Amino acid sequence: MSKIIWSKIDEAPALATYSLLPIVNAFTKEAGVEVVTSDISLAGRVLSAMGLAEDELSKLGELVLQEDANIIKLPNVSASVGQLKDCIAELQGQGYDIPNYPENPANAEEEEIQAKYSVCLGSAVNPVLREGNSDRRAAKAVKKFAQNNPHRLKAYSENSKARVAHMAGNGDFYGNEKSVTMDKDQKVTIALNGKELKTVDALAGEILDGTFMSVAALRAFYKKTIEEAKAEGLIWSVHLKATMMKISDPIMFGHGFEIFFEDVFAKYADTFKELGVNPNLGMSDLEKKIAGHAQEAEIKAAFQAVVEADAPKIAMVDSDKGTTNFNASNDVIIDASMPVVVREGGKQWDRTGAALETLAVIPDSTYGMFHAEMVADCVKNGQYDVTTMGTMQNIGLMAQKAEEYGSHPTTFELKEAGKVTVTAEDGTELMSFDCEAGDIWRMSRAKDIPIKDWVRLTVERTRIEGYPAVFWLDENRAHDAEMIKKVNKYLAELDTDGLDIQIMNVTDATRFTNERIRRGENTIAVTGNVLRDHLTDMYPILELGTSAKMLSIVPLIAGGGLYETGAGGSAPKHVDQFLEEGHLRWDSLGEFLALAESLRFIAQKHNSDKLAAVTAALDVANDGYLGNNKAPGRKCGEPDNKASHFFVAQYWAKALAECDNAELAAKFAPVAKELTEKEDQIMSELLAVEGKAQDIGGYFHPDDAKAEKAMRPSATLNAIIDSI
Repeated sequence: MSKIIWSKIDEAPALATYSLLPIVNAFTKEAGVEVVTSDISLAGRVLSAMGLAEDELSKLGELVLQEDANIIKLPNVSASVGQLKDCIAELQGQGYDIPNYPENPANAEEEEIQAKYSVCLGSAVNPVLREGNSDRRAAKAVKKFAQNNPHRLKAYSENSKARVAHMAGNGDFYGNEKSVTMDKDQKVTIALNGKELKTVDALAGEILDGTFMSVAALRAFYKKTIEEAKAEGLIWSVHLKATMMKISDPIMFGHGFEIFFEDVFAKYADTFKELGVNPNLGMSDLEKKIAGHAQEAEIKAAFQAVVEADAPKIAMVDSDKGTTNFNASNDVIIDASMPVVVREGGKQWDRTGAALETLAVIPDSTYGMFHAEMVADCVKNGQYDVTTMGTMQNIGLMAQKAEEYGSHPTTFELKEAGKVTVTAEDGTELMSFDCEAGDIWRMSRAKDIPIKDWVRLTVERTRIEGYPAVFWLDENRAHDAEMIKKVNKYLAELDTDGLDIQIMNVTDATRFTNERIRRGENTIAVTGNVLRDHLTDMYPILELGTSAKMLSIVPLIAGGGLYETGAGGSAPKHVDQFLEEGHLRWDSLGEFLALAESLRFIAQKHNSDKLAAVTAALDVANDGYLGNNKAPGRKCGEPDNKASHFFVAQYWAKALAECDNAELAAKFAPVAKELTEKEDQIMSELLAVEGKAQDIGGYFHPDDAKAEKAMRPSATLNAIIDSI
């Protein structure tokens, strides 16, 4: 049997797996393919860190280095401190003997506990598994369906004042960046005032970047934008990525929280210090810390008074619940939140639920430039037309912990003012930076082998598609200047005859791409790791309505394949709805598409008529799923995720019953007949659980038996599938 690893993860896609995986295995086993799970969920990682479970993530990290690796990776939680603490509390409630997470370790034992748990925070999974670069695009059938069934993009008002504010290189990561390319393998030491912060093993040809965010400049920027929002009558909102950038962005979030509620933090400074309030964790954590304190009601009223002030209004995560932009650092994730701003006509919601134009604040200009141009383009040219707009494909540099997403071990909140130096082992000073206490300093890295593979993949995809490809590289950014040298070198070594491959800075590349998209033309964006994330949420949400429908393939450098199934940003809301009323609106299309590509990968290595037939039949089923509009409904009482799996099974069985492989046709003809004849009965059983609260035994660590029962409520469907 060939083997596909299906990641066991978190939230809505984890729930969907209980329903989908039995169907998948029933079909694939007939072609000699077994699909097995590997637990890389947040709860699984926590238990592993405490020695109570196998380290499945490390095992997968070894597997991706093998040529036959075949992994389907569903979206996992990139945990904030708040989520980690909630997960620990849930596991403790289930009887697991694990310690609390010490936010401020008081001794060596607590420091050791914090270090063990820290591996579970932020982007703990992706840097381990992504041993290849990213190929993300909309499948042609998905794009066609979106154009024929357009979702709604809201118009921009005439003379819209919506805009994005960023620091314009004044004291931010972009403006302070320095970069070098290593000429040989050697140890490199990062030090503050001569005291070592970290030593790394740099490789020949590797690009090392050093930079810092000036906290003084950041706080001044926040104050300036708050005053501008007041003057212009705009909602003020901040957009960061505290999940993936688990060191830097929570700190930047905390400074924004303090500045927006500056008077409250000043008035109650002594109380907050006494209670250990950490603004980096947001309002939700602050409320937990002040619970039961004599000043609790007074403090809450002080915060509420700022929220209710006429100017500036603050963007809300949930107006009905009074949840602001500063509830928790992981509530507003930039690559999910900014597409909503663009989609909604440059608007966000105030405390009354009214949609108003926003001043979207993105401190670092490195990526703020992209979002600023996206909003400015729509203010100038109006909303996109989903029925005619072209597509953006992306080739993303992400292999081997490339760039900022792999920078956690080399990111520091500086404890004192002074000079940060980056020094080679022979004593040569590679870079130096004059910083203040509290500044956020980081080193990012991009190795040579992934860069070369990134360029190769770009040429390959450009030739296949016949679209222009643009490297989003800015010669005025230190890192990009080094990258441009390598891109030009490796392009010269490849056959690019007849291909349109260009290099543009972020603003120009955005304009070029958007002009083509508005004309219905297609473009390949070739980007670094963080821009990959931003673009492959922004454009698919505009084009398709969701980024979860993107085909996301990672050709691993060692020869295997990693197939990612889309974004999970809305997954928490999906779970909340499911627990309240038994309706799961998660769309598993990403899983369906990833499975087809995963099976195709095996078929390329093993000449099997059965496997070819099963894969082709799944393609037919996916087309039928889209063409017949069987995606889950959003509202309770409509067919949900469970029903969508049933229809894919029905279409898959029908296609196999009609295929050229006689053995498979004979096997699946009665299955297809039964799934068709009993459709009404199955749908009745699936819909019977709608509107009923569900108990799955846990949010982060569900009880498998309870979750499977909740997600497989049709005895008729189960009997048919289990008998194949």
